[in-house]
Amino acid sequence: MGGMNMHKKAIVFGLAVLLLSFVFSLGVFAQEKITLGYSVQDLGNQYWYTVAQGVKDRASELGNIDVVVLDARTDPNAQLAHVEDLVQQKVDLILLSPWDPGPGGSAVEIANEAGIPVIVLDVGVNSGKIETFIVSDNYKGGQLAGEFVAEKIGKEGQVAIIQCQLGYVIPALREKGFEDTMKQYGIEVVAKQPADSQRALGMTVMENFIQAYPDLDAVFACNDEMALGALEAVRGAGLQDKITVVGFDAIHDALVSIKEGGLAATVAQQPYEMGKMGVDCALRVLNGEKLDETIYIPVVLITPENVDEFLKEE
Repeated sequence: MGGMNMHKKAIVFGLAVLLLSFVFSLGVFAQEKITLGYSVQDLGNQYWYTVAQGVKDRASELGNIDVVVLDARTDPNAQLAHVEDLVQQKVDLILLSPWDPGPGGSAVEIANEAGIPVIVLDVGVNSGKIETFIVSDNYKGGQLAGEFVAEKIGKEGQVAIIQCQLGYVIPALREKGFEDTMKQYGIEVVAKQPADSQRALGMTVMENFIQAYPDLDAVFACNDEMALGALEAVRGAGLQDKITVVGFDAIHDALVSIKEGGLAATVAQQPYEMGKMGVDCALRVLNGEKLDETIYIPVVLITPENVDEFLKEE
């Protein structure tokens, strides 16, 4: 447990140093009021609500910054309308978390035509010019999950992957990080099947895996909702002592499940820090700085050894 504490502290310290370096690089803030727009894909989702809260809190901390937050409620067309509205309001910069990379790119292009810079948070776009892409290190998260599973099953056996929606970059990176780690250990990935990020479908897919692969040792689900569904199937088959289930996102239900001996692990993102980073990067852009193409927010593995730390923070 001490090692996990040190790992988490190192991540938090590294992120704090990164944020602090951003603050120093901002120099003297403009005296006039700055207005940022943020079109977020779904405030009804706890993850995106937390990102938006990070944006608002950071703007409040720094002062002289107004933030207009618009909720697309999973509607790509709403995000197009949001950007058009923000252009009309003549905001200084737009933060965007698109529901879909295609329409998201079209939204960026609208801002480009108006000469308003755009920073994208956590979900990429297929077109348009952006100042930077701030995203969790999803590939690294997949690697962390893979390392955990490899150790858990003795570095041999059979594993399966439950995928999110196919064609989306973020879950694909999680999957690739995990699969690459399995290859390093020579562990066979016997099956991959999408469950569209849904708990009920995760259960159905897992039931199929159990029937088709009786020697299965572990499953990695690319988000926690699917992992929790998979766990239901594993328990229903009486295989909870044989099959290790690992998720991604560290939602509350997943943390409770880990605490109670259900899920073996999950990977935590830091959405609040992502929102804060978005504001810091916005100010850097408005001060004329050129940013890295991609800025990664660290991730951390949560297991029974350190889950209490994260439950306390909720």
